Amino acid sequence: QVQFVESGGGLVQPGGSLRLSCVVSRISFSMYGMGWYRQAPGKQRELVAAITRGDNINYADSVKGRFTISRDNAKKTVYLQMNSLKPEDTGVYYCNTYIGASDYWGQGTQVTVSS
Repeated sequence: QVQFVESGGGLVQPGGSLRLSCVVSRISFSMYGMGWYRQAPGKQRELVAAITRGDNINYADSVKGRFTISRDNAKKTVYLQMNSLKPEDTGVYYCNTYIGASDYWGQGTQVTVSS
């Protein structure tokens, strides 16, 4: 069973920055793609950014130019650097991987962008 430990969420003012981290265990981390999703109140969970095992990257249009996903295989960690945050970025952010036709999710970390 994949395990995730997410951290880095919090309350930040519009225009501020946060860095999310997700430490992954019980899998060969370097062999799998990783993603960050978010879910705002009353909305469906959506993909924010994804990185393949070969470091190909994909972003949601709404975060392009503001967010950066990266991975450190030695630390088994995936990061999401979030800059120029907007109130509409508020939500619970989840770490994700997809293995053998199954999605695996972290517990989520709350990000609130508000003045």
